[in-house]
Amino acid sequence: PRLVKYSYQHNKILLGKKMKDYDKTDWITSAKTLSEALPYLKRYDSATIVIKLGGAAMSNIENLSSFARDIVLMKQCKVNPIIIHGGGPMINNALNKWGIDFNFVDGKRVTDKKAVKIVEMVLSGDLNKNIVSSINNQGGKGVGISGKDASLVICEKDNPELGYVGKPILINTKLITTLVENDFIPVISPIGTNEEGETFNINADTMAGTIASALKADRLLLLTDVSGVKDKSGNKIEKASTEAIKKLIKENVIKDGMIPKVNTAIDSIEKGVRAVVILDGSIQNACLLELFTDHGVGTLIRKELN
Repeated sequence: PRLVKYSYQHNKILLGKKMKDYDKTDWITSAKTLSEALPYLKRYDSATIVIKLGGAAMSNIENLSSFARDIVLMKQCKVNPIIIHGGGPMINNALNKWGIDFNFVDGKRVTDKKAVKIVEMVLSGDLNKNIVSSINNQGGKGVGISGKDASLVICEKDNPELGYVGKPILINTKLITTLVENDFIPVISPIGTNEEGETFNINADTMAGTIASALKADRLLLLTDVSGVKDKSGNKIEKASTEAIKKLIKENVIKDGMIPKVNTAIDSIEKGVRAVVILDGSIQNACLLELFTDHGVGTLIRKELN
């Protein structure tokens, strides 16, 4: 028994030593990661980062919690994140539930008068508040608003074929900057009004791009359900100029739902946004990897590549 007791205590000491060595290695790795992130933290100090959160990236509570944690960390690092969210899959489910047919033209949802009420209910209701709650649960100060609040987004009809789908023509940046300056994180649903007070559904990519342009954002991150823009062979393009993207559109390499995203990127860059990244929002810590490491996870689009 004495030998067994000694052996047990000896193994416990060895096990404890191994655990301490493991913890030490883990701490060193964490410290090294933070050290390597320093140049990027300095680079994005006080930068405005507009993030479009797609419906696919909100598909489960784990993804949303991880995203919210990243956003709060960004704010703690003196980055100013502004979130515009979509909700395509949730809207589809709600329209199906209410028996309302729908279709898409060039990647944009056709929205009649009945559908726009459901769209607003989904986007500005539970969906918006779930994102806000997730941010607040991680210690942030999320505030949910829509483009209708304080006339944040004034729009006009985008295309008669699309019905009540709006094209933003005026952004009230004062509301956003006031929130940001007081350490709030704006979470904006893509609903706007025209000058007559009618409600319009706005493509979330388009709205994010318009807000990013109005704020002259340093970065616009378009979180979606694909890894980025693909070339003819189906491989992800790491970096591209706006001219290269235009060429891929003409060659029909870029098509369907990717068209509004790349058009948003091109338009935003031409109006003052420094760069746009299209990336997979389901990748854990996607925003942090894109901003604070030299290993980008999406397609970076700039006016010109250096």
